[in-house]
Amino acid sequence: PRGVGGPPLRPMAEPSAVIAAEIGFNQLAQAKGQWSAFRETAAKGAEMFVPERVLADVWLKGRADPSVPVSWQAHAVWSSCDGSHAVTRGAWQRPGSAGSYITVWQRQKDNKYKWLLDMSLADEAVAAAPEMVSARSADCGRSPTQRAALAASEAARQAAVAAIVASGQRETALGGSNDATLNWTSQVTPNGTRRFEVTLWTGAAFEKVIDSDRPSQPR
Repeated sequence: PRGVGGPPLRPMAEPSAVIAAEIGFNQLAQAKGQWSAFRETAAKGAEMFVPERVLADVWLKGRADPSVPVSWQAHAVWSSCDGSHAVTRGAWQRPGSAGSYITVWQRQKDNKYKWLLDMSLADEAVAAAPEMVSARSADCGRSPTQRAALAASEAARQAAVAAIVASGQRETALGGSNDATLNWTSQVTPNGTRRFEVTLWTGAAFEKVIDSDRPSQPR
């Protein structure tokens, strides 16, 4: 709340807080160990690809840290309008290999961000880190027409999620922010390729901001 008896503040996008969480995550990996950092910063129900899709708390439990932790840097962040979720994309390096990664972040009750989904990808050529991390936030869709469009989109997504759950299959998973302005799809194809798609609400339609279809490689 803004103050005693005052109206609550409207949830809002905080790309800088997500970038800070990324930086802190990497620093923690260097200081305490790679998997220790993943365990400490994972949200409830977090998933990762190793390369198959696994529940993070199960896969990470008791896992020893590698002697040399991977290091990484965020290149871009996309946030929902309400800031409940964000997606980052960047590059990782370790001796003898490098690649890119995509991470979904979830804001917790204490307003800190924890990672909800992590997918690392093998790249033949990884882009150099930009001077500044690019950041975009979804349009908030305040008009009745926009709210109706968002509601219809969210209803369709929830129906698709229900169908996937009912099928018992885990090849495809759908996720979205609390306000439905940021959505993502992660998929494991039959040949083992990992596909990841992110769409951001622009005020008139959803724009596809990430469409990745590459072999997966553990970070």
